[in-house]
Amino acid sequence: MALRFVQVNIKAADPSRLSRFWAQAVGWEVTADTAEETNIEPAGFAYPHASALVIDLVTVAEPKTGKNRVHLDLATHSADHQEQTVRRLRELGARPVDIGQGEVPWTVLADPEGNEFCVLEPRPLYRDTGPIGAVVVDCADPVAMARFWSAATDWTVHEVGEDGAGLRSAEGVGPYVEFVRTPDAKTGLNRVHLDLRPYPGDDQAAEVERLRELGARDADIGQSGVPWTVLTDPEGNEFCVLTPA
Repeated sequence: MALRFVQVNIKAADPSRLSRFWAQAVGWEVTADTAEETNIEPAGFAYPHASALVIDLVTVAEPKTGKNRVHLDLATHSADHQEQTVRRLRELGARPVDIGQGEVPWTVLADPEGNEFCVLEPRPLYRDTGPIGAVVVDCADPVAMARFWSAATDWTVHEVGEDGAGLRSAEGVGPYVEFVRTPDAKTGLNRVHLDLRPYPGDDQAAEVERLRELGARDADIGQSGVPWTVLTDPEGNEFCVLTPA
């Protein structure tokens, strides 16, 4: 048995507006837009597939407070492309933010609702990921986090170091999920989180129980009567196990 990372879930005050920003930011399409949630995917995408983690935006009333512990890194293929991407994103409504990054070769921006993300300098690692190079998770112990998530999914570990570790689909396509050491402790509910799905024919309840044995815990974030299960990883980051698809 195994699970797949399938989407990035972003809480938003105005999902419809924010989805338009992100669709233009990464060159994808809005594929669903309701009062409860909005989805964006690559054109012609056959969900779910490891070649992309789609973005699902859901409505919440609570405003964003503090720095997100999960963010997107956008890939570029040249210095000119990076510069053009930053300029285009600022025209779409992004703004520069200082999260203590200092002098770095990447640019840190925030989307129209304040969610931080990075526009990376060209890196060979991300040459074939698509527009999203990585989904990055702040954590205290990157190696332990990578070990947990690799056991939870069929993704394999890459680029392990003292201050960071990453996973990528066993198919070798799509973005990475990376864990980066940070000194900040988690406070409150994550505004951005990952959603997982079992493969068709697998048992959702059995997968949830397997995750608990690996160290996941049940989480109550106010959900009721929903078909997915909300858990937290060993460092308290919320995630959802959706129904098989």
